[in-house]
Amino acid sequence: MSDFNDFNNPQVAALPRHLKQFIVDQHYEHYTPVDHAVWRYVMRQNYSYLKDVAYYPYIPGLQKAGLTIEKIPDLQDMNNALAKIGWGAVTVDGFIPPAAFMEYQAYRVLVIAADIRQLKHIEYTPAPDIIHESAGHAPIIADKDYHQYLSYFGSIGAKAMFSAQDFELYEAIRALSILKEMPDADEAEIRKADELVAWHQNNMGEPSEMALLSRLHWWTVEYGLIGTLQDPKIYGAGLLSSIGESASCMSNEVKKLPYTIDAVKYSYDITKTQPQLFVTPTFQNLIDVLEEFADTMAFRRGGAYGLQKAIESKNTCTAVYSSGLQVSGTFTEFKADKNGNPTFIKTTGETALAIDSKQLKGHGKNYHKDGFSSPVGRLQGYAKPLEDFTADDLKTAGIEIGKAASLTFENGIKISGKVAEISSKNSRIFLVKFENCTVLDEARQVLFDPSWGVYDMAVGETITSVFCGAADKDAFLEIAYKSNTGTHHPEYDQRTKELHKLYQQVRDRRHTGGDLGFLGNVWMMLQKFHYDDWLCALEILELLEHEGVEPALATEIRQFLIQKAANQPEYKKLINDGLYLIKHPVEERLVV
Repeated sequence: MSDFNDFNNPQVAALPRHLKQFIVDQHYEHYTPVDHAVWRYVMRQNYSYLKDVAYYPYIPGLQKAGLTIEKIPDLQDMNNALAKIGWGAVTVDGFIPPAAFMEYQAYRVLVIAADIRQLKHIEYTPAPDIIHESAGHAPIIADKDYHQYLSYFGSIGAKAMFSAQDFELYEAIRALSILKEMPDADEAEIRKADELVAWHQNNMGEPSEMALLSRLHWWTVEYGLIGTLQDPKIYGAGLLSSIGESASCMSNEVKKLPYTIDAVKYSYDITKTQPQLFVTPTFQNLIDVLEEFADTMAFRRGGAYGLQKAIESKNTCTAVYSSGLQVSGTFTEFKADKNGNPTFIKTTGETALAIDSKQLKGHGKNYHKDGFSSPVGRLQGYAKPLEDFTADDLKTAGIEIGKAASLTFENGIKISGKVAEISSKNSRIFLVKFENCTVLDEARQVLFDPSWGVYDMAVGETITSVFCGAADKDAFLEIAYKSNTGTHHPEYDQRTKELHKLYQQVRDRRHTGGDLGFLGNVWMMLQKFHYDDWLCALEILELLEHEGVEPALATEIRQFLIQKAANQPEYKKLINDGLYLIKHPVEERLVV
């Protein structure tokens, strides 16, 4: 990863190790002149249209994020600009897992795919690319209310329960997006990948918390509108970065619905345009809806509900005792009393204990490699929970270091053994270690045998929270979940490299000025070897018409473009929009 990703931006420098592993070098030198032309075309079209329908003033937003219309952004420039508003940016390799994406938001770091869409996908690509991530998300980051929502959403999403089906869908979507951006992708392979995504979407079962949160994220951060149903403005990055859908979404054919918690009922398909969009009156309403949903989540509800969600997820989860102790592992069992309150929890396999999201010394997953189990609740006959016991209370209960103790919980679980250690923080007891310990349930079944070693008893009256992931991710995970599917990086043949040179000549002339006579030769080479190209021809025409030279050549190129638009419908809107901008140019002061 680049050095500046580590040190030059405070938000990026503060990222934990398990998130930094997703960062890749931007490799700015890999962007071709065609890539820069694609960026410029999209950005000019965006400004031309979005200046009237985007919620946030588009160009001031770009400038505050360190972006210009003229060239693909350099991450160093973006980080320098974003640091002024308390944000940062990193480049990653395509889609990253949803939980990691959410965590980046919580740390106020924009995740930007380093790649850029192909010219043939200039209007829209299902793959994350630098146009979508930087030109879509970054311009509105300067809005305080919005970026507070974005980071708060990330902090909620980072605790959401996810399922094995969520990861399978993520992998299928990532594979499809990569395939669609490959210049020589086989159509049969694309159809097969499309079908696999559809199959996963239709066989998710009951949607997880992450799946439902992803819907709220989609209908706000990606495809949100703000204002009134009659006069909405765009703020969603998916719309801001799509020169096709940003226009079509405003038609009456796309239903506009008030943004409420009901948005979680609407699934989405990243490969299709949206049949409906949601309009929020304010960004505060986004936070209100998020709060309403968060109240239903396991990390806030805890208890038996949260533990059941953890078991169903089959992933590493964390249960938090009322003492503050955090138990991270794969939960496989819990017991509850007649009122539904947990009385016993159990993990299987590697487990770790933590306080305040910092792993306790000597209680990592290597130590608790075979799992962890412990009672939950009060001791029988005591008016207050064990975590609140004073030194006198402990002595009265017979819980003294170096002495044998026998404890009976209200739920009937009995623990007997020699007290080896009592751990507390801020006068609250969270762990008692026993030697030569026996643990029996209410039916006298053995839960722990002395031959198994030392017994660490968690202390806490209730389970206050349950969330996905480990409490101390950096300590628990050597490496977080990361896809094995890499994005495609093309190797250009000689013919394509020659086309790049033609684009670069036009680009150099626009930046440095000078004689335009050589453009006739560029045009001749395009006609002879790259007849299917339209964007370079459009850029030549722009230079000729703006400077009022070579009228015959300009007429020839214009006729070529008009004919191509007529004969090839897939280019019609792109070419016509480009011709419109030649007549109605973006102000020069906005593109420096």
